[in-house]
Amino acid sequence: MDVVLIRLQRRQKRRGGLPALRFAIVALAAILFSIFGFILTAVAVVAGIYVLYSQELPPAEEIGRASVETFETTRVFDRTGKHVLYEIMDPKGGLRTEVPLSRIPEHLRNATIAMEDKTFYTAIAVEDKDLYINLGGINIEGVLRAAWGELRGEDAGGGSSIPQQLVRNVVMTQEERLQRSYIRKLREMVLAIELTRQYPGIEGRDQILEWYLNNLFYGHHAYGVEAAAQRYFNKHVGELSLAQAAMLVPLGQSPTLNPIDEPAEAKRRQEIVLDAMYLQGYITSEEAWAAKQEPLIIAPPGFDMVAPHYVVYVRDLLEEMFGSEKVYGGGLQVISAIDLEIQAKATELARKQVQALRAKHNTRNAAVIVLDAKTAEIKAMVGSIDYNDESIDGQVNMAVSPRQPGSSFKPFTYATAFMQGYTPATMLMDVRTSFPDPPDPAPYVPENYSRTFHGPILLRRALGCSYNVPAVAMLHKVGAEKVVETAHAMGITTLGIVPPE
Repeated sequence: MDVVLIRLQRRQKRRGGLPALRFAIVALAAILFSIFGFILTAVAVVAGIYVLYSQELPPAEEIGRASVETFETTRVFDRTGKHVLYEIMDPKGGLRTEVPLSRIPEHLRNATIAMEDKTFYTAIAVEDKDLYINLGGINIEGVLRAAWGELRGEDAGGGSSIPQQLVRNVVMTQEERLQRSYIRKLREMVLAIELTRQYPGIEGRDQILEWYLNNLFYGHHAYGVEAAAQRYFNKHVGELSLAQAAMLVPLGQSPTLNPIDEPAEAKRRQEIVLDAMYLQGYITSEEAWAAKQEPLIIAPPGFDMVAPHYVVYVRDLLEEMFGSEKVYGGGLQVISAIDLEIQAKATELARKQVQALRAKHNTRNAAVIVLDAKTAEIKAMVGSIDYNDESIDGQVNMAVSPRQPGSSFKPFTYATAFMQGYTPATMLMDVRTSFPDPPDPAPYVPENYSRTFHGPILLRRALGCSYNVPAVAMLHKVGAEKVVETAHAMGITTLGIVPPE
């Protein structure tokens, strides 16, 4: 009897266990189905976000243009095309000259990658037993480091890859760049992934790096590595040493900590760059040490224009021809007519003449224009003896400012006379003469500079010696209106008198 009871009890236990097992299986299946559904939903949401944001990315070629078309500085050269007189800079913008990646030295490129995105050229790289992942333009390691630092209330770096920074600087508006939101960061990441998808492989990364280096702001009005190299070291970017390149790289993230305003901090950050390059295998310890010891000569904050009045004159002409937007941001390369050797001689001559006449005549300033009579090219223009001297209004271009023409107007009088039949051999009288001067009742009695008269003279001598009495007499003979017409026909437009049509 006891054996029968034991068997019945065991059978009941087995029957009671089956519903529990079924329930566990059903519950597990429900959980797995929920997880799978959640994953599918998450994937769908992520895919939707990606599609939504990636559609905002302009075509790849437009990103390239936008990275350098924000503005590019117009450069004015001398007649040889070899010497830059000035870079015309928008007061609200800065200096920028686009250069291809091939002209940017390898050590500057490597320094930038070492500091900004060390996995830029690799999808997965293992260094020092740590896993670094650069997935489609996103530096996962940097993002995670930045996120962890933010959770802990620490500054662990921005975590943005080079493609992300390029998207932020070129595609996003100024207001968007200043936002510190996860939505903005997510959009930035999606656009960076799409950018690297459109520009895949090593060649694509080269193109992205070229755009990036031509777009960064390095402080002191310098946009791009070429402008930065010239601004801080007065060199083209291809001429930079390792030490100079390492000093420029940190300015892309902190342009105010530049070697002009913060020399000690700029030096400290340069050494950090060199250490990073050594640790990542770009340079040897000996090269890093030598670069740290290299003395760097920083260009002064300002620089002088060559032939300043002429440059301003050219700028004004360009604005009339092309408009301000093109001049200040279009990257024009202007070959001017100026001859720097003649310009230097004209400037020296003007200063010597002022010095010679200062004591006797209180002469303080002078102006010179040298024209090619055959081509009308301006070979030299000196608007004042010192552009920076405020006491003589040095920045006013006296060479083109309307002034009393004096004896320089006599050729127009005699040219009018030639058109009316007079010749260089015509006899004129250089004697004391009174001329009516209405509405003044008193007559006008001109004198020569020497206070003497020369009697009968040929017209050619009267013009060549710039005698005043024959010139006034000829003006009365041919008529003032006719002389004004001649001057206008020859391009003089500043007389204040417009002849009738």
